[in-house]
Amino acid sequence: MTLGQHSLRNVCPIFASLHVKTMKTLLFLLIFFAWLVYYAFTAASIGLEYLDEPARQLWLAGYSVIGICALASLVVYRRLSDNGWPNAVVKYTVHTLIAVFLGMLATAAVMFVGDVLIGIKAVFTGLHVAWAAPASAESTVISRSPFVGQLALFSGGLLFLGLLYGVSRRYRYQVRTVQVPIGGLPKAFHGLRVVQLSDIHSGSFDNPAAVRRGVDKVMALKPDLILFSGDLVNNRADEFEPYLDIFTHLRAPLGVYSVLGNHDYGDYVRWPSLAAKQENLRRLMDYQRRAGWQLLLNESTTLHKDGDYLTLLGVENWSGRGAFSRYGNLTRALSGTSRNQPAILLSHDPSHWMAEVVTTHPQIVLTLSGHTHGMQFGFESRWLRWSPVQYFYKQWAGLYQQGRQYLYVNRGFGFLGYLGRLGMPPEITLLELVRA
Repeated sequence: MTLGQHSLRNVCPIFASLHVKTMKTLLFLLIFFAWLVYYAFTAASIGLEYLDEPARQLWLAGYSVIGICALASLVVYRRLSDNGWPNAVVKYTVHTLIAVFLGMLATAAVMFVGDVLIGIKAVFTGLHVAWAAPASAESTVISRSPFVGQLALFSGGLLFLGLLYGVSRRYRYQVRTVQVPIGGLPKAFHGLRVVQLSDIHSGSFDNPAAVRRGVDKVMALKPDLILFSGDLVNNRADEFEPYLDIFTHLRAPLGVYSVLGNHDYGDYVRWPSLAAKQENLRRLMDYQRRAGWQLLLNESTTLHKDGDYLTLLGVENWSGRGAFSRYGNLTRALSGTSRNQPAILLSHDPSHWMAEVVTTHPQIVLTLSGHTHGMQFGFESRWLRWSPVQYFYKQWAGLYQQGRQYLYVNRGFGFLGYLGRLGMPPEITLLELVRA
């Protein structure tokens, strides 16, 4: 066997595996889109039965055209988000069509549930007919109700309008004040005011004045320390340059510290070469230093105040979920630190907390993360909190505790993908550290 044959024999199974995975993905997408189109348009057809025929046909035709555009917008979004939006009109048109797509998804889901209920009713009716006296064929026919179609259309329309409303809320920064009791906290740090920011995603911004108001809001809190937990950009370092002067206004007596998030590495862009990708990361780090921030790359620093000190750790992105990168090295960050002194950890992905921090490193009393954005969609009240992201992350927003260790997950300063925030406003966190 030649060297070439040996190499080919080893490589072929890899390509075969990739081919199978690709085919499975394509098959799933085809089934999903077939399901979506069928139920969305079935809901429209049934829900509009009350209209006169010419008007009904016009509405269905319009719904069909907009629906096709909404499906195409997914492909257009991927291309333009990678290569840059040509202008604001195209950007907002595509995002509006994606909101239509999500509305269609809600419509299809409601219609599908209606069909499931009809199926259940049909089964029980059939069992009743078989068990009891035979009924006429006419009495056993179960048809779709126009009300279900109208309910489905209403649900989709409500979600669409809600998403559009959320666009107007994307710069409505909310300050959340949280008191965290820290065991072993040095006396000088009792009452320390720490502002946490996360997920700035500067590539999504289009209103410098609104961003500046958010920065001014941070400074009005008079923080002792400012910590940023990653995702400064969407993909490219240069996204931050137009906002560099704004974020240089972030200042605190104990400093401004930051770490990298999964988007900061440029992993989601096709670069002409590895050198170009590395240069992008170098520029991003340089922008942070020019802003006056100290970037912690799997390392620690010591905060000093009135003769006492507190350890601050920062790791590169490390995820407990296989879909995201693992550049972080907590062991390296902890090297040279004392196990008897409390430490604060900056780690972008909250899944890192359960995977490597809790119980394993008890000296890390507080971990600060972001990443989830609260999916920029959901609702929170005193009695109930819900967001789709909770099905992917156990810790997705707010304060969590296990023993004497705490995790705070910031909902994000910026936005990504969806150009808005519905029920999940952008967050500025004020953490007040107190002695336990």
